[in-house]
Amino acid sequence: MKKKIIILTGAGISAESGLKTFRDADGLWEGYNIEDVATPEAWQRNPTLVQTFYNERRKSVMDAQPNAAHLALAELQDKFETLIITQNIDDLHEKAGSKSVMHLHGEIIYSRSSKNPALLYKIKGHTIEMGELCELGSQLRPHVVWFGEAVPMITKAMHEMAKADIVILVGSSLAVYPAAGLIELAQPNVPVYVVDPKIPAVKIPNPLIKIEEKASIAIPLLVQKLLAHE
Repeated sequence: MKKKIIILTGAGISAESGLKTFRDADGLWEGYNIEDVATPEAWQRNPTLVQTFYNERRKSVMDAQPNAAHLALAELQDKFETLIITQNIDDLHEKAGSKSVMHLHGEIIYSRSSKNPALLYKIKGHTIEMGELCELGSQLRPHVVWFGEAVPMITKAMHEMAKADIVILVGSSLAVYPAAGLIELAQPNVPVYVVDPKIPAVKIPNPLIKIEEKASIAIPLLVQKLLAHE
């Protein structure tokens, strides 16, 4: 049987493809207060502003290309059972060729019904227009998990983490819960590779291998090492 590698990815891996990290040092996201564009309350207050914000982000995502880290992670599929669990709402892992990707916080390239979250639609072009409705007659919204909303995929992700033989954490500050708690669910003997220019505080009993470097440099080297030993 192939060993199972679970890769947890955050905003840092996408930043090298030109996508801004979720929260800059000033607490803003692309110049906006997060409370004004990424909460259910913001959607109730000013849906047009929220829609415009995500339409702009979506265009950036669609124009972005995977970097060396995304491409290298896709190579692991050749010899390992791999699962990427990402906090990112972009599709850069898929563009790089990864076939098994779980998006904890949704996917910006899809719209969804305001009435039934299970009704998803692939977006044609890069915009969702106000007045564009689902089959139930409710306004379409971005398929993203906002602050204050449940994370539907978290239970499945928790279940998968317990099966990992190797864990790689890349580009995440481990600041956003419940996703940040996933790393603690790896079995105690499972090695955890942590890749980031600024290593986050990781308090787990597992063997930790810290690689303080950009993902685009460190991940290709790590992938080659893992493939060579398999």
